[in-house]
Amino acid sequence: MTVPRPDAKISIVVKDEMALGTYANFASIVHNFAEFIVDLGRIVPGREHVEVVSRVVMTPVHVKQLLRALAENVAIYERNFGEIPDGPTPAPPVQQTM
Repeated sequence: MTVPRPDAKISIVVKDEMALGTYANFASIVHNFAEFIVDLGRIVPGREHVEVVSRVVMTPVHVKQLLRALAENVAIYERNFGEIPDGPTPAPPVQQTM
Protein backbone atom coordinates (compact mmCIF):
# COMPACT_ATOMS: atom_id res chain seq x y z
CA MET A 1 0.00 0.00 0.00
CA THR A 2 1.36 3.42 -0.91
CA VAL A 3 0.82 6.34 1.40
CA PRO A 4 0.61 9.71 -0.37
CA ARG A 5 3.19 12.30 0.64
CA PRO A 6 1.77 15.24 2.64
CA ASP A 7 2.75 17.64 -0.17
CA ALA A 8 1.33 15.43 -2.95
CA LYS A 9 -1.44 16.91 -5.10
CA ILE A 10 -4.69 14.98 -5.38
CA SER A 11 -6.46 14.82 -8.72
CA ILE A 12 -10.26 14.74 -8.41
CA VAL A 13 -11.99 12.90 -11.25
CA VAL A 14 -15.74 13.27 -11.84
CA LYS A 15 -17.15 10.76 -14.30
CA ASP A 16 -19.48 12.12 -16.99
CA GLU A 17 -22.53 10.35 -15.54
CA MET A 18 -21.97 12.17 -12.22
CA ALA A 19 -20.96 15.56 -13.58
CA LEU A 20 -24.44 17.12 -13.44
CA GLY A 21 -24.94 16.02 -9.84
CA THR A 22 -28.10 14.84 -8.14
CA TYR A 23 -30.55 17.13 -6.36
CA ALA A 24 -31.36 16.25 -2.74
CA ASN A 25 -33.56 18.11 -0.24
CA PHE A 26 -33.55 15.47 2.51
CA ALA A 27 -30.85 13.81 4.60
CA SER A 28 -31.00 10.97 7.09
CA ILE A 29 -27.99 10.04 9.23
CA VAL A 30 -27.53 6.92 11.34
CA HIS A 31 -24.39 5.57 12.97
CA ASN A 32 -22.85 2.82 15.00
CA PHE A 33 -19.43 2.63 16.65
CA ALA A 34 -17.59 2.10 13.36
CA GLU A 35 -19.40 4.10 10.68
CA PHE A 36 -21.89 6.76 9.73
CA ILE A 37 -24.46 6.18 7.00
CA VAL A 38 -25.76 9.28 5.25
CA ASP A 39 -28.76 8.85 2.97
CA LEU A 40 -29.53 11.80 0.70
CA GLY A 41 -32.91 11.92 -0.97
CA ARG A 42 -35.73 13.85 -2.52
CA ILE A 43 -39.01 14.45 -0.78
CA VAL A 44 -41.91 15.82 -2.78
CA PRO A 45 -44.79 17.70 -1.14
CA GLY A 46 -47.90 15.54 -0.94
CA ARG A 47 -46.00 12.27 -0.97
CA GLU A 48 -45.23 10.18 2.08
CA HIS A 49 -42.00 8.56 0.91
CA VAL A 50 -38.49 9.79 0.29
CA GLU A 51 -36.55 8.52 -2.71
CA VAL A 52 -32.96 7.95 -1.60
CA VAL A 53 -30.68 9.12 -4.41
CA SER A 54 -27.34 8.51 -2.73
CA ARG A 55 -25.99 6.61 0.27
CA VAL A 56 -22.55 7.45 1.66
CA VAL A 57 -20.87 5.30 4.31
CA MET A 58 -18.02 6.98 6.20
CA THR A 59 -15.78 6.41 9.18
CA PRO A 60 -16.30 8.68 12.21
CA VAL A 61 -12.97 10.40 11.48
CA HIS A 62 -14.02 11.23 7.91
CA VAL A 63 -17.43 12.48 9.10
CA LYS A 64 -15.72 14.84 11.53
CA GLN A 65 -13.45 16.10 8.73
CA LEU A 66 -16.52 16.61 6.51
CA LEU A 67 -18.29 18.50 9.30
CA ARG A 68 -15.31 20.83 9.65
CA ALA A 69 -15.07 21.33 5.87
CA LEU A 70 -18.80 22.10 5.60
CA ALA A 71 -18.60 24.61 8.49
CA GLU A 72 -15.62 26.35 6.86
CA ASN A 73 -17.37 26.51 3.49
CA VAL A 74 -20.64 27.81 4.96
CA ALA A 75 -18.67 30.55 6.74
CA ILE A 76 -16.93 31.51 3.48
CA TYR A 77 -20.27 31.48 1.60
CA GLU A 78 -21.95 33.69 4.22
CA ARG A 79 -19.01 36.08 4.24
CA ASN A 80 -19.35 36.47 0.46
CA PHE A 81 -23.13 36.32 -0.02
CA GLY A 82 -24.77 36.97 3.36
CA GLU A 83 -26.30 34.75 6.02
CA ILE A 84 -28.10 31.61 4.92
CA PRO A 85 -31.56 31.51 6.53
CA ASP A 86 -32.41 28.47 8.65
CA GLY A 87 -35.59 27.89 6.66
CA PRO A 88 -39.12 27.44 7.92
CA THR A 89 -39.77 25.81 11.26
CA PRO A 90 -41.79 22.63 10.78
CA ALA A 91 -45.25 22.63 12.30
CA PRO A 92 -45.58 20.57 15.50
CA PRO A 93 -47.24 17.17 15.06
CA VAL A 94 -51.01 17.16 15.42
CA GLN A 95 -52.12 15.38 18.58
CA GLN A 96 -55.30 13.42 18.24
CA THR A 97 -57.69 13.21 21.16
CA MET A 98 -60.26 10.55 21.74
